[in-house]
Amino acid sequence: MKERGGKGGGQPSVNERYSQWKTLVPILYDWLANHNLLWPSLSCRWGPLLEQATYKNRQRLYLSEQTDGSVPNTLVIANCEIVKPRVAAAEHIAQFNEEARSPFVKKFKTIIHPGEVNRIRELPQNSKIVATHTDSPDVLIWDVEAQPNRHAILGATESRPDLVGFIILTGHQENAEFALAMCQSEPFVLSGGKDKSVVLWSIQDHISTLATDSGATKSPGSNGGKSPKTEDKVTESPKIKARGIFQGHQDTVEDVQFCPSSAQEFCSVGDDSCLILWDARTGSSPVVKVEKAHNADLHCVDWNPIDENFILTGSADNTVRLFDRRNLTSNGIGSPVHIFTNHNAAVLCVQWSPDKSSIFGSSAEDGVLNIWDHNKVGERSGPASKFAPGLLFRHSGHRDKVVDFHWNSHDPWTIVSVSDDGESTGGGGTLQIWRMIDLIHRPQEEVINELEQFKSHILTCSTP
Repeated sequence: MKERGGKGGGQPSVNERYSQWKTLVPILYDWLANHNLLWPSLSCRWGPLLEQATYKNRQRLYLSEQTDGSVPNTLVIANCEIVKPRVAAAEHIAQFNEEARSPFVKKFKTIIHPGEVNRIRELPQNSKIVATHTDSPDVLIWDVEAQPNRHAILGATESRPDLVGFIILTGHQENAEFALAMCQSEPFVLSGGKDKSVVLWSIQDHISTLATDSGATKSPGSNGGKSPKTEDKVTESPKIKARGIFQGHQDTVEDVQFCPSSAQEFCSVGDDSCLILWDARTGSSPVVKVEKAHNADLHCVDWNPIDENFILTGSADNTVRLFDRRNLTSNGIGSPVHIFTNHNAAVLCVQWSPDKSSIFGSSAEDGVLNIWDHNKVGERSGPASKFAPGLLFRHSGHRDKVVDFHWNSHDPWTIVSVSDDGESTGGGGTLQIWRMIDLIHRPQEEVINELEQFKSHILTCSTP
């Protein structure tokens, strides 16, 4: 993929679809917050839970601001108020203005970022530590709590790195813009780039770097009276070298993911249409290489956190594919368990639910974020048969390409999603925090029993 998020699928009915979606919001959603962004955000991630109250929680949210150069690019830390399930009234859910900013999302801190912020990933062991991919070969590690708040104005200097708040991971030979992952079990970081390589680091190596390279960082004021500009150049961030560089792709590596239970096993996908499984304990060559995982560039991959046999991939061929690693062999043979076909443009992001092994989401350049249940693929009877097998829900609240989304592990059916609206609205972006009504995903028998309890009330209310 040469550039993330191109044309939005060329669908003439986007506005019509959006208008229809707005009328259905009170029926389909338990809660929705719509937040207009001045600049598009290419990545969104939930941070730590800050406060729990009776009717809502407060939580950190990490975003990027992709500017036109008139002001610096930034990494944004926001505080979000998340209304708990079955609290919001339908009238409130329906009342939103797509040109306004939501009162539920408040900017807390701005970090002026050196270059674009293409991807954000939080460290599971400490979610105030985040990694960012920019338009360079390096991966940047931030302690967002240690960094000061900055104002993004023209000419402002980049947020200054220091020993507590900023680390640089080196190892790529060319730009690494999108492929980035953090390990669940160890403080390991994984990246892929245009050099066709997958690179592995351990943040713990920062400790040994300090011990062996104490002269790498000079504190301000220790450079003999040089000008501030020169001093900034002398003051360097600690740099960590790679633990391993893995070669096997023939084109840009677009996404990477760790095996949920292992810091040594991981997978990657790229513009060569390959899905590769790696094991750092066996060397730097692929363990399994699926040569033709899709019929076009692969943009994204995710490894099931509950059932580690399943891996998802998304592609420019508009499909999502589910692979069972038990069916993959060392000579690259392996057919997908199922091909999910409901998007009308390139799939940009796939992600498993954090607590339901069969549920996952996919977002694409068609402006749609689909929620799937692969256990329901075989259920094709009655009116539902006209829908794609396994499709549980279609979120159509964005008017252009949905470049990223993230399930909330503290409230697993709550999702944050961002779209780059430049082509449809003339600039900016949209952030939405939403939760579908639970009647959609709960067991059918349970839902029917609940509706039966309220049947008399519903009939009374509907009687003239």
